[in-house]
Amino acid sequence: MALPTDEPRLTAAAASRHTRNRTITTWVNSTYFAEGFPYMIVRYMTSVYFTDIGVREAYLGFLNFLGIPWNLKFLWAPLVDYFSTKRRWLLTIEAMLTCGILLIASLAPWGIQSSLQASSFALLNNPAMVLQWIIFICIALAFISATHDIAIDAYYLAALTDPAAQARYTGDRVLSYRIAVIYVKSLLVAAAATIGWFWSWTAAAGTMLLLFAFHSWFLPSPEQQQTRGSNRLTDLFRHFFAAFRTYLTQPRVAIMLLFVIGYKLGDEIMFSMNTPFLLRELGMTKGQLSWVAGILGTIGTILGSVLSATWIARVGLRRAIWPLTLLMNLNIWAYVALAYWKPDPATFTGIALIAAVHTYEQWAAGLGNAVLMIYLMRTCRAEFKAAHYAVGSALMSVGSTLFGGFGGVIVESIGYVWLYILGFCAAVPSMILIFWIPHLDARDSR
Repeated sequence: MALPTDEPRLTAAAASRHTRNRTITTWVNSTYFAEGFPYMIVRYMTSVYFTDIGVREAYLGFLNFLGIPWNLKFLWAPLVDYFSTKRRWLLTIEAMLTCGILLIASLAPWGIQSSLQASSFALLNNPAMVLQWIIFICIALAFISATHDIAIDAYYLAALTDPAAQARYTGDRVLSYRIAVIYVKSLLVAAAATIGWFWSWTAAAGTMLLLFAFHSWFLPSPEQQQTRGSNRLTDLFRHFFAAFRTYLTQPRVAIMLLFVIGYKLGDEIMFSMNTPFLLRELGMTKGQLSWVAGILGTIGTILGSVLSATWIARVGLRRAIWPLTLLMNLNIWAYVALAYWKPDPATFTGIALIAAVHTYEQWAAGLGNAVLMIYLMRTCRAEFKAAHYAVGSALMSVGSTLFGGFGGVIVESIGYVWLYILGFCAAVPSMILIFWIPHLDARDSR
């Protein structure tokens, strides 16, 4: 008589794990696509739009100040921990983003062409006023999108509490985020070049609506509704300041903060005027930009990020961080050469060289993306996931916002070559700080 075995039970358990892993992979991919998408709308698509209609470089540089809400988001991040659930925050914000992008779609054609038929609304007959309203909407979308980032990152940390699991899905996060980058840089920019800005912005609003609908139906609920006394102001302030106190009392916190602020500074200074550089300085068309920056460049970033995450998982962050960082920053000199020689994108050789340099640069930048994401997760404490990750992710772009905001002024004063050399110089301090920062070992994370 055959003895009973555990095979059916083990098979069922394996199937359950497979289903759970597939579910996690799905929501990680969809939420981080949703995180990258509005960021690219606010930070990239607006830059292409205003460059296309002839705004001067100094003002285009000021568009980098739209990144300020991402630098300040740690100020209201504790509210996401304190009120409601991360899932509810995420869904509410996605509905707001849909409405805001749709409003830009309705205004965009009137800001470009004064030859449109007169409207009964006085605002629409004044293109300059229309552009001002678009800027105001973009500012509002920047704050909403920054809060969206807080909710998604906190949701990720709440749903995956194991540091090993958090690291395991880092590649999915980066990949999905970069797919959103490809979508905006290639498809939406190509749509603007072929069928016009109205339909491009409308497609963006439709995409956000689809993400909202999918997340409303699919996202799990890893946490319960907050039941603490949210109406008690003293409790709120106590929670608020505790979040920052616990972050700022970590060992060697000053070195850690300087490293986080400066790690991507060189790359971000270089990126601050990337769209005007490609479209105006080199003379690329929007169609060329859509496949060079949108497809090739983003594929390079994805490959770099996946390689970096794989390397870190294999040898550990401590051993991988220095060579990855060095590779990330040396690429800036390729852009210095591109700005110096200015190949002609109208020729095959010229566009091939531009595409090759841009793709290589994005690949090298991707190496550093995974490094910084994994490092930031190791600085978070369990009870303040949203606040701690928001502090780190906000600080990492402070320098790029401040320097990038004046990138146009710098370009008008000294040119692109020296802007990129300045970017490399700004990257050197963070490479030196690597030898003293905490949290390079997984056991150091909380």
